[in-house]
Amino acid sequence: MSTLIQPKVLKGFRDFLPQDEILRSSLIEKLTRTYRAYGFVPIDTPVLEYTEILLRKSNGETEKQVFRFEDNGHRDVAMRFDLTVPFARFTAEHREELYFPFKRYHIAKVWRGEKPQAGRYREFVQCDFDTVGSDSATADFEILALMKAALKEIGVEKVSIHVNHRGIFNRFLEKTGCLDKSEDVLRIVDKLAKVGEEEVKKELAEVTGSTESADNILAYIQPGSDFETTLARLEQLAGGPADDTKRMRDIYAMMKATDIESTYVLDPSITRGLDYYTGVVYETFLDDLPSIGSVCSGGRYDNLAGLYMKDKVPGVGASIGLDRLIAGLSQLGLAETRGSYLDAEIYNQDESMSAVYQQIAAKLRANGVAVEVFPDAVKMGKQYAVTDKKGISWGVMVSKDFETTQKITLKNLKTREQFENLTVEQAAEKITAN
Repeated sequence: MSTLIQPKVLKGFRDFLPQDEILRSSLIEKLTRTYRAYGFVPIDTPVLEYTEILLRKSNGETEKQVFRFEDNGHRDVAMRFDLTVPFARFTAEHREELYFPFKRYHIAKVWRGEKPQAGRYREFVQCDFDTVGSDSATADFEILALMKAALKEIGVEKVSIHVNHRGIFNRFLEKTGCLDKSEDVLRIVDKLAKVGEEEVKKELAEVTGSTESADNILAYIQPGSDFETTLARLEQLAGGPADDTKRMRDIYAMMKATDIESTYVLDPSITRGLDYYTGVVYETFLDDLPSIGSVCSGGRYDNLAGLYMKDKVPGVGASIGLDRLIAGLSQLGLAETRGSYLDAEIYNQDESMSAVYQQIAAKLRANGVAVEVFPDAVKMGKQYAVTDKKGISWGVMVSKDFETTQKITLKNLKTREQFENLTVEQAAEKITAN
């Protein structure tokens, strides 16, 4: 007798039951509609890339998280850890087929071998949107505005989008003699929310070789009272006005012009740990659950595509971490789940009426109702139990004299209210109206 294999999934990976996948699919559909409304078009790229493509511009922390192996052709390959680096390769490889500015969205799975924790998994979905071919405040603003619009579309309105500019920070580091350590400093500051100020101070002192430099950097990244006041302070600390502070003022002017400025916080501690960001960077937090971390982040990465092509193609984009967002919505009681896409169930009370049931189902679908016929004429208690698990709102009962009366009974399975002697069209109208 063969030994059964225990069914199990790898740590940090998950199966999705229908109610979970329906929720994810519903959110993805809403995000897709919003992306398209702003002029973004879909693309796709392979799961596997040459390792040199993915890790050409990354730090040691990223390399530790990549799923990397040698394939059967003895090639060094890795699974994508985000969708931005593959997009840079895509842009370089297809530059003659694209138009610029080019605005793309890409919703797909990525893989990181990091320690699993609440809202963080080794396999997860990212929902990216990027613009390449424009180095303008308008392109930066549009991404920031779309972040807010996309989250609003899926029912998340109580959010704060924290914005910063790496250029201002780098000018400050240059002024304080730490520019040669900028990549390490930015990576350390990016861990502030995770490890706390004392640990960040310790690591900054080690990297810069000075406790004074560490204190200066910590003073720089302190939050301000409002966007404009904070920007003025950072500008002074960085040595005065420059293109980076002008860019931030232009973006803020567009925020005010569209009445969305209250959502955005100028936060000098936001740096984004990945090395390819060069300008505006941002992270998004749920106001009622900031502890779960950023649910949407990104920035400007003007030099990324330059790793694969001679021409400089500026880019800016953001990514919504769908799984972490859903984890946050679930904790806040905002993740509405359902067990099916059905509006109604036609109960099977008599197997001899199967053709009649299917006739009614066809008419209901023609009138905009998602409906199915229960396949077996089992006890009604079992049929009710199944439809309850599916979260179906309406039940349809058909009497044996339907072919004579052309009338059915409709039952609201939530309120138990019953409506008798309805035509199929009347039943469809009542279902779709609710």
